[in-house]
Amino acid sequence: MLKSAELGRTLSKQDYDAALGELRTSLLKAQVEVEQAKIPVIVLLNGADGAGKAETLNMLNEWFDARYVTTEAYDAPTEAERARPEYWRYWMTLPKAGQIGLFLGSWYSPPILERVMEGGKPRAFEQALTRINAFERTLADGGVLFIKLWFHVSKKEQRRRLKAEERATSTRLLVSKSNWRHHERYDDFISVTEQVLLDTSTGHAPWTVIESGDDRYRNMTTGRTILERIRYRLATRRKSEPPQPEPEIDDPVTLLDRLDLSLKLEKSAYEKRMAELQGALGELARKLKKRQRSAIFLFEGSDAAGKGGAIRRLVWALDARQYRIIPIAAPTDEERAHHYLWRFFRQLPRRGRITIYDRSWYGRVLVERVEGFTSEENWRRAYKEINDFEHELTLDGIVLVKFWLQISPEEQLRRFQDREREPWKQHKITAEDYRNRRKTHQYEAAAAEMISRNSTEYAPFTLVEAEDKHYARVKVLETVCERLERAL
Repeated sequence: MLKSAELGRTLSKQDYDAALGELRTSLLKAQVEVEQAKIPVIVLLNGADGAGKAETLNMLNEWFDARYVTTEAYDAPTEAERARPEYWRYWMTLPKAGQIGLFLGSWYSPPILERVMEGGKPRAFEQALTRINAFERTLADGGVLFIKLWFHVSKKEQRRRLKAEERATSTRLLVSKSNWRHHERYDDFISVTEQVLLDTSTGHAPWTVIESGDDRYRNMTTGRTILERIRYRLATRRKSEPPQPEPEIDDPVTLLDRLDLSLKLEKSAYEKRMAELQGALGELARKLKKRQRSAIFLFEGSDAAGKGGAIRRLVWALDARQYRIIPIAAPTDEERAHHYLWRFFRQLPRRGRITIYDRSWYGRVLVERVEGFTSEENWRRAYKEINDFEHELTLDGIVLVKFWLQISPEEQLRRFQDREREPWKQHKITAEDYRNRRKTHQYEAAAAEMISRNSTEYAPFTLVEAEDKHYARVKVLETVCERLERAL
């Protein structure tokens, strides 16, 4: 791809000037259409040192309407970025629907530099490319248009440009020792980049190699490539079917029916065991912080199944400075303008911290599925997206503990009525709870499918028999302690 690229392509100033006005006008028109169609666009500007990536970025910012463009230039990770999973910094800078994001450098730079300059192992490099493909697949399925540009120059031209920049007062400080070290390894970079381009040029996120020896040719080719890709997306996008709520079904027989909801724990045994577990959990949480590991405790379950009570008993053992409880409600306008996983990446814990989710990203395959808030295509695709997301978290060392709390319809009704009677509990019950109760069978079927498809070796679900609150709370703490002990 790079070794066979034609070098030496040029464009005369006369031809460039003649075509520039029409190109810029067309790009602005396409940008308006992107905003109206609410398509998020990611333009990656990657390539060799001295290939003009930064100059191209500045040019695009001049050509586009600044109101609908975001610009990100990635450097070494900040302290906040190092304290979170690797891809957190990229999720945080994704463009909203209708925006064009210009990225100078990207998730490709670290694995390439590690492979060439630090002697990274081939297996680790291949795994990094697999993670990249999964990341881009998730975003593309969520509607992102990828325009990935690789700017290529010959070794001779790279050397000439670096020397010219060193001589010029305005650019002297931009040339560092690392640029020259990279130049010395030019052939190695070409070989590794060849593999990157071949392994990550996909139907949903293809690479375009742009020969960058001539600035005018580079600029014109960049603009035309972006315009062509946007026009193609606008012309070929299909209308999605409007979401539909789940139809009524008979009471399904699922794996949840195998739970023994008669399990109980006497109060005296409960109080003794809870004291033991909370002491153990407090010690494990301190070890977690000392070893700079993060944890996520995720709670899903039937309405009134006792998620809040279990969470409260859990945090009684923790230092309030170490954890956050995130209750998940309907997404905000800003959150709806991004991929549905974006808001959860925002809330990921720093190293040494714990995040507790009261409901979670599983809303995509539960409430959004059952109530018809998203299309069938979206929620069916979400099973794999969630597995990839959780795999990414565990690869970064996060201890992920997931619970489903189950109660019977009879116990749920009793708890609803109890909430209505007690003044301090009335805020917990709404008309929506009773409306959801009428869809118990649909929710149970959706939950059973979710558990079977998203309970993985690296992030299994723990099913909690929650008819008796004492038993459920003890099982939750026992599970958390066991998982933390195993991880630490």
